[in-house]
Amino acid sequence: MNRVYNFSAGPSTLPVEVLETARSEMLNWRGSGMSVMEMSHRSKWYDDIIKKAEADLRELMNIPSNYKVLFLQGGAWTQFAMVPMNLMKKGKADYVNTGSWSKKAISEARKYGKVNVVASSESAGFTYIPELNPDTFSRDADYFYITTNNTIYGTRYTKLPETGSVPLVADMSSNILSEVYDVTKFGLIFAGAQKNMGPAGVAVVIIREDLITDVQPEVPTMLQYKVHAENSSLFNTPPCYSIYICGLVFEWLKKLGGVSEMQKINEEKAAILYDFLDNSKMFKGTVRKEDRSLMNVPFVTGNKELDAQFIKEAAENGLVNLKGHRSVGGMRASIYNAMPIEGVKKLVEFMKEFEAKNRV
Repeated sequence: MNRVYNFSAGPSTLPVEVLETARSEMLNWRGSGMSVMEMSHRSKWYDDIIKKAEADLRELMNIPSNYKVLFLQGGAWTQFAMVPMNLMKKGKADYVNTGSWSKKAISEARKYGKVNVVASSESAGFTYIPELNPDTFSRDADYFYITTNNTIYGTRYTKLPETGSVPLVADMSSNILSEVYDVTKFGLIFAGAQKNMGPAGVAVVIIREDLITDVQPEVPTMLQYKVHAENSSLFNTPPCYSIYICGLVFEWLKKLGGVSEMQKINEEKAAILYDFLDNSKMFKGTVRKEDRSLMNVPFVTGNKELDAQFIKEAAENGLVNLKGHRSVGGMRASIYNAMPIEGVKKLVEFMKEFEAKNRV
C-alpha cells in the first residue's frame, strides 16, 4: 500500500484503521446485505449507527445530558448564519476576530443584528490571539463567539474568555477532539467533520437545551435547531455515510484512550515540528509562540521561489498538500488527530535535508 502523508487542512487524512473497516463493510454492513450508502435513514440498522455515533461522541467529550448533539449539513458556513438566526433574540452579539473564518462569521451575523467586535488580530496578519478585556464585553449580548483554532493562520486559544451568563459559542471545526474541553463552559459548539472527525458532508452541533427555542417564523425550517433536536438529527435524510465514518473515527479514538490521550500525542507531534522550526536557519514559524496551534503549523523560508521548490520536492517524497492557504502563502502542515507521529518525523527529516541542500 503506497499511501502518502497528507498534510491537507481539510478534507484531511483519516485513520487507516477506519478506512480499512469501511472497506470491509462497504458491500455488506454487519449482515445487512447492503452498504451504509444504500441504507434507509429510517431503518433500524441506521438508527443503531447514528445513535452509537452520538453516544461515543458524548463519552469522548463528556457531554452533559442537558446538551443536544446534532448531525447537520451545510458545514461551518451554514452555522455562521444558523447561530445568529437561532440565538440572536435581543439583536446583539460579541465576536472576536482571529482569522478568515471569524471574519466570515461576523459578516453573516451582521445580517441579523448588531455585532460588537471586542478584539481583533487582523492588523498583525492574525499571527496571534488578542488579549481580551472584559470591559469591552456586552453584558446584554445574546452570545459571545470565538473560533478556538484558526486553520489558515495556525493560532489557537489557550484560555477561554470568561463570559458570565452570556453563552459562549465556539467554532471548533479544526480542533474538536484534539484536546480536552469542558463542554459546560460553552452554550454551543459546532464543527465541520472534515478535519478531525470524518469526511466532508456533516457538521456536528453541541447545544445547551435552554438555547433551543422557537425562532422567528421566517427562519427556514431546515435552519432551526429546535426542528433538528426534536427529530434527533433525522428530520430529513442526513449525510448518512459521513456520519457512519465519524462513528468509526469515534470508536478509533476511544480505543486510543480518548481525547486526553490524543491531546498528549498531538502535543508531542507539534513539539517535534515547532522545535525544528525554532532551531532552523531556513524555516521560520509565523505565529506568536504562546498562541501556536496544535493542528495547523504555518511556516516560510522567506523566499517564494524556495517555498515553491520545497512544496514540489516534498510532494515527490510523499509529503503532500503542504502549500499554505492562498491568502497567506508559504507552507502549512496540518497535523490533525489521524496524522501519525511518523508523518511529522518524516516531514522534519525532509526539511533538514532540504535546508542542508539549499543553504545559502
